[in-house]
Amino acid sequence: MKGLFNRTELLLGKEVMKRMETVKVIVFGIGGVGGWCAESLVRSGICHLTIVDSDRVCVTNLNRQVMATTQTVGKVKVEVLKQRLLEINPAAEITAMQMIYSQDTAADFHLEEYDYILDAIDSLAHKVDLMVTATQYPAKFFSSMGAALKIDASRIKITEFWKVNGCPLAALIRKRMKRRATYPAKKFLCVYSDEVLENKGVNTSCGLEQCLCPKSDQEIGNPDLTNHEWCSLKARINGTSSHIPAIFGFMMAGLVVQDVYAPENKM
Repeated sequence: MKGLFNRTELLLGKEVMKRMETVKVIVFGIGGVGGWCAESLVRSGICHLTIVDSDRVCVTNLNRQVMATTQTVGKVKVEVLKQRLLEINPAAEITAMQMIYSQDTAADFHLEEYDYILDAIDSLAHKVDLMVTATQYPAKFFSSMGAALKIDASRIKITEFWKVNGCPLAALIRKRMKRRATYPAKKFLCVYSDEVLENKGVNTSCGLEQCLCPKSDQEIGNPDLTNHEWCSLKARINGTSSHIPAIFGFMMAGLVVQDVYAPENKM
């Protein structure tokens, strides 16, 4: 494993790689965006990483999520991803938390311990609360807007949250914040795209006669773990491509790497 980060160190330098080894990062949501983000962070030299997600792998995740294969359907996402990340760097400290972030569980994550807090949550309510809560801490906070209904990678951008234009999710978040008069404590950068296509297919379940996902939910036995994607039976399902969520995730990881590389750069 001696040469694991040779190429990265050649680019960034030894001192930056030492900082990569010491910073602590937490990623909320390891679906299409967060999973690729977590992998990129570990491949970049981040050694202290916490991954948070309550779901298990569903067959509908196979088109875009890094931990999803035909062999992992029904398994806990954070556990499968943790195993994969440790296969990349066995020396990394990966903490897997099969939990839902919410206003009620926020204190369980001890956000004061982290240098970077990354948001790749789908739930609007939980996403808003994380934005408001996380920005109260010294950690750098980065957020991903919606990656569904997009295929044009050239339209993916990074900007400050209040300057995001053309993203329906960002508009909904800002509307909710204004309605509640509750706002983030500081500015933060977002990855987003102003492309919005229309669904052209028909929403269906995962297609399994005996879906592993609801069964797995029962096995968990946790009353808090509800309203999951299991069979893609959400009130609204949007189509997703393979490459766009991954690019969002890589760009999120890039924000961390860039900040570790040049922390003096201000927004």
